[in-house]
Amino acid sequence: MKNYLPRITDKLLDERLKAKGAILIEGPKWCGKTTSAKEFAKSFIAMDEPDKTKQYKQMAELNPSALLEGETPRLVDEWQLAPNLWNAVRYEVDKRDDFGQFILTGSAVPAEFDASMHSGTGRISRLYMRTMSLYESKDSDGAISLSDLFDDKEISCANHKTLDDIAFLICRGGWPISIKLEGKASLFQAIDYFDSVVKNDISRVDSVKRDVEKAKSLLRSYARHIGSQAPLETIRKDMLANQADTFDQVTLYSYIDALKKIFVIEDAPAWNPNIRSKTAIRSTDTRYFIDPSIATAALGIGPKDLIQDLNTMGFLFENLAVRDLRIYSELLDGSVYHYRDKSGLECDAVIHLRNGSYGLVEIKLGGDKLIEEGAQTLKTLSDLIDTNSMKKPSFMMVLCAQAPFAYKRNDGVYVVPITSLRP
Repeated sequence: MKNYLPRITDKLLDERLKAKGAILIEGPKWCGKTTSAKEFAKSFIAMDEPDKTKQYKQMAELNPSALLEGETPRLVDEWQLAPNLWNAVRYEVDKRDDFGQFILTGSAVPAEFDASMHSGTGRISRLYMRTMSLYESKDSDGAISLSDLFDDKEISCANHKTLDDIAFLICRGGWPISIKLEGKASLFQAIDYFDSVVKNDISRVDSVKRDVEKAKSLLRSYARHIGSQAPLETIRKDMLANQADTFDQVTLYSYIDALKKIFVIEDAPAWNPNIRSKTAIRSTDTRYFIDPSIATAALGIGPKDLIQDLNTMGFLFENLAVRDLRIYSELLDGSVYHYRDKSGLECDAVIHLRNGSYGLVEIKLGGDKLIEEGAQTLKTLSDLIDTNSMKKPSFMMVLCAQAPFAYKRNDGVYVVPITSLRP
């Protein structure tokens, strides 16, 4: 495709197509799932094509295999509009007994996905696509490889990005359409996305009518609690304090479940290492959006507002950094967690690979004082880990919004600007 910006997911998709009969790519709408899938597909059907959706749904009920005919890999876009296609794909994969047959893309988990539908295990592999990382959008020069940090390699590079640049990137987000635009025009995509979520998507996902203003209030409250382990009850009370009429727990869970089904929020699970002390490790998830621009849209703020409120910017930058670390980690077969214990010791991100290796990451805007605080936190946590029961950290890193250089400190802690990082 002309002007196609390669995605990190592309490599994962290529690998899966050689090993599985079908691949499901999930993620928020407008993140580029279909565009990337078309780079691999040899035939294509869009279930949400306006003048054909009704016909396609009827065909999916009567003769689903007919919709799956075509050169392979065959792309079925927005498959969840006809959920019984899932079992049809599974059946075709079994019957054909070959790899790389289908690519399914979906921007929501179907409401009808229940126990009657086969899990797809062994036939359908799942890939999760987020919005674009800074490396994918060319806003990171990629001078420092996350993989190299796991291998304890020396690093060095200069960085010329400013806090103003980072504030803009937080508000713009990683939406592919925004990345092709410049200036103020590129900020509209996140606002449009937010409006679409509260006015349509949060209700359409399971055909449950939800109140627009309450959806806005919930997203604003979630944005105010980014990077925290705030219980959902705290978020509900925050909504009520900010003039949501009534909002009981059952309703809250319904809204939260809908937002997860359309991939708006993506909390970070707690990391539970073996540690020498007996302090209790907090198990509450840490609150994040799939993209930090959703938070700025919910709060009605822009780049200049962030520069004038660096405390808020710090939390939103953390969301940006966690988004990128998640994307990069998946290529290394890893996941991102958050650590916090009863004593208050907290580590913003723990990148844990399938082979048991892990890296500890503190996320800071920058400046000598914050970098030093982050380094001390990392060393304190590292000293607590029982290395008789698990590996020692492969690396410790302070990931910054702004730092003039990437380097390794004398104490072994890496300092890396986010606009120099890649997988």
